[in-house]
This record gives sequence, C-alpha cells and structure tokens, in this order.
Amino acid sequence: MKATAKAHPNIALVKYWGKRNERLILPHQSSLSVTLGPLAVTTTVEFEAARGDDEVSINGKVAQGGERERVVALLQLVRREAKARGLGAPGRARMTSAGDFPAAAGLASSAAAFAALAVAARAAAGLKRDVKTESTLARQGSGSACRSIEGGFVRWNKGTRADGRDSYGEQLFDAAHWPELRLLVGMVSREEKEVKSRDGMRGTVKTSPYYPAWAKDADLEVKRIVPFIKRRDLEAVGEVAERNAWRMHATAFAANPPLCYLKPETLSVIQACAQLRKQGVGVWFTLDAGPNPVLLTSQRDEAAVAKVLTAHGASEIVRCHPGGDAQLIGSPASVGR
Repeated sequence: MKATAKAHPNIALVKYWGKRNERLILPHQSSLSVTLGPLAVTTTVEFEAARGDDEVSINGKVAQGGERERVVALLQLVRREAKARGLGAPGRARMTSAGDFPAAAGLASSAAAFAALAVAARAAAGLKRDVKTESTLARQGSGSACRSIEGGFVRWNKGTRADGRDSYGEQLFDAAHWPELRLLVGMVSREEKEVKSRDGMRGTVKTSPYYPAWAKDADLEVKRIVPFIKRRDLEAVGEVAERNAWRMHATAFAANPPLCYLKPETLSVIQACAQLRKQGVGVWFTLDAGPNPVLLTSQRDEAAVAKVLTAHGASEIVRCHPGGDAQLIGSPASVGR
C-alpha cells in the first residue's frame, strides 16, 4: 500500500487561463505544453488499513489550509475509485512530496506535484496505471497537472461534458520528438506570487473585458501550433508562444484590480530576445503566471542565450529539455496504456 512517483512540471506554449467549472477545474479553452526535464517533483503515498486523518508533508513542511485540503480531496477520489473497483477503500494516508525547483514562482510546481500524487496514490491503492484516468484525476488537484502525466508535447483537451470526463491531457509528441529543443528558465525572482494562479484566473474571468476574445483565440492557437511542432519549426512555434503569452498577460492587466506578474527584469529579458533575433540567434520567450521567463531556443544557441539571461538580471538559469512521462519509481513501465 505504498508507492513513489516522479513527474516533471510543464510550460504552456498555449496557455490555460480561466475555468468554466471551479470545482472540477474545467477550462474555457484547450491548451498545449511541453514538459520541463530534468525538473521534477517526487511524491510518496502510503495507505494504512486504519482510519484517521491523512498526514501531508510538502517540501519538508506539514501542509495546512487549502494546500492540504486539495491533497486530501484527491486522496478521497482515489479511495472512491479503489472501492468502486472492488479493492476496498484504503485507510489513512501518509503523503510526502518534494520538488527540486522553487514553488509558486511561475514554474508549474503544482502541476508536477499533483501529477506525481495522482500516479503514486492510485498505485498505492492497488490500481493499474491508466494515463487518461491519471490525467483526469490530476486535473482536479491542479488544472495544468493533467499535462504532466505524459511527457513531451501534451494538449489539454478542454472537453464539453459537465462531469469533466472528456477534459484531460493527450500526448501529441513524446520527449524524443525534438531533442535539440532547449528551454532556459531565467530565475529573476524566487519570491512566492502575491496572487496565486487560481485566484488570478478567477479575477480575470470575472472582470477582464478581454477575456472572451482570449478564450476564443487560445483555442485557435492550439490548432495553429501543432503542425509547427510536428515539423520542429522553432521560429513558428516561438512566434505563437510569444503572442499567446502576451495575450494571456494582457487579459490579466485588464482585470479589476489589474494583475501583473512581471518584474522589471522580466521585461528586460523579453526585450533582449528581440535584439538577439536581429543578431541571428533563434530565441523566443514564454511566460506563465509568474515573473520568470522561459526562453525557447536550440542546442546550438543555448550558450549565447544563457549569457544574455545573466546579463539581464537572472540570478540563476535552469536549463531544460523536453521531459518524459510521469513514472513510478522502481517500476519497469513508465506509463500504462
């Protein structure tokens, strides 16, 4: 009744921003991301026969409040599934989770955390691996977690059903599809965000006059970017990623009150990207709900891009490549089909 899983965060090339159903975490539009290896969250879940309160520890600290409630709610869903499949309902759980990158800094730490939790909890309950079920489960902890069950390039299909069964992550291209792609995270701030993503989304959906246009456009951008990824066209992918990031943040800027996740260093890096392209360096930015830009480039230009990040305020550079599937540690199979 114990299992450990590891999952990578992801960076959305076409963003998820806004829910049509808060409880089930169902989005207004589809999105598309790429996993960030080697960054990862590792989670262990152990179920006992005895009943009682679950123990939840995240990054060495006992989880409290909403953070704990989200974990416990997901564990409850696993118990229900196990019982429905005739495995009996597991008792109290001990969960420990730790990531190797800063939490709440715009790097989708919750995506990796809930993806790892979904895989580990189902395995600990005796359930067989199933990527669609894991993705749907992870989504209910953190929306973008549904895109971290499988590696490489994953589309989150928004779905239309009220129960959310058709809203899950679907791998379009695996991590080996584009080995030359590099994603450099420029750490311009390690501070936790004053406004968490879920709160920022809620305010944007309710108050930004730009939101309806954003949701319609983002759905179209998912369709546009897929053939560019298929042919590994960095320039075309980069242009969509930059445009979509600007538009997501524009909806947040227009909310009431206005919401801005950017720092001065963020803008400095973004402006530097445009200058680098004029010099023949292939680099484009994307930016989730946080201050730390992620630069898309090639293995060839990685060193030049890293130097510019340092020059424009990045205290640390995290070098990433497309990451793989969420895995059970010690399991010979990374993903069940």
